[in-house]
Amino acid sequence: MFSTGPAFQAYHYARKCLTLCSFIGGPLCLVINAPFGRFAPKSDGLLVFDGRKAWIVMEIVSPVMFLYTFFTAPLAQYISGPPSVTSPQGLLALCYLVHYANRAIISPLRTPSRSKHHIIVALAGIFFNVQNGFMLGSYLTSPFTSLWFKQPHSTQRWEYKLGLALWFFGFVGNVVHDEILVNIRRKANATGKNNTKAKGEHYGIPHGLLYRYISYPNYFCEWIEWTGFALASGPLPFRPSSLLSISSLSSILSIQSIKTFLMEPATTFAPYLTPPWIFVLTEIILMFPRAYRGHQWYREKFGDRYPKERKIVIPFIL
Repeated sequence: MFSTGPAFQAYHYARKCLTLCSFIGGPLCLVINAPFGRFAPKSDGLLVFDGRKAWIVMEIVSPVMFLYTFFTAPLAQYISGPPSVTSPQGLLALCYLVHYANRAIISPLRTPSRSKHHIIVALAGIFFNVQNGFMLGSYLTSPFTSLWFKQPHSTQRWEYKLGLALWFFGFVGNVVHDEILVNIRRKANATGKNNTKAKGEHYGIPHGLLYRYISYPNYFCEWIEWTGFALASGPLPFRPSSLLSISSLSSILSIQSIKTFLMEPATTFAPYLTPPWIFVLTEIILMFPRAYRGHQWYREKFGDRYPKERKIVIPFIL
């Protein structure tokens, strides 16, 4: 049975809120450095927290919210319980939880050092993750998704098979390239470069695998990972027949069209833009400015020692 109560409203407000906030936050991050990592606060204070603990707290809320909505199905009422682990929805849920088990728990606990976080970073992360976890758990258990995967062809589509493959390779690539960064910190600790007076992380020039081509292969692999997840989770966010010509694109980008887009009720906002695709969109918009600023920082810090041929985040292109 389909639910149209408060949860239905909250689900669509989350869709609209995350999408629009990313279009605001992304450009801001091009001119303002988020105060964590290499741009962490230089001094302690009441609003500055241990980086490892702050990271765990702000990231763990995403799988917690996801599990809550996956098992309670706020957009529907279960008749025979939540989807099984072997169902497409169950497999996608497992993919999501594997990623966040590594991101929220395993990775920070294995990292020898992590720079302090300003409270604004932790609060922004919690704000995003609560909505994203709620939205994705609700989507995978929604009547729409259930009907989609009941179709015999749904798991035979090239998008589903390619999506799961991309998720796997993206996840592995994200972990492997993060490990290269962690090894830099481990070596710094072993040689005494990260002494008790040196607060935060030690930074060196990473080498190997995709670091040969870009400064942020961990970001690039994460985008591949969630693009695969989105491909596997349902239909594309547009209809092939609705692909835009140049003339129609100019009309959609008009001031009036943009105003209508912004003022549109949450329940009808971008109807083909499902939560997995919103996740991909917001990740790219919010993470690219971070990669751009970080790439500049690498070049300023290491000068001629930093490989000039490296792009920022997409090999050979960007």
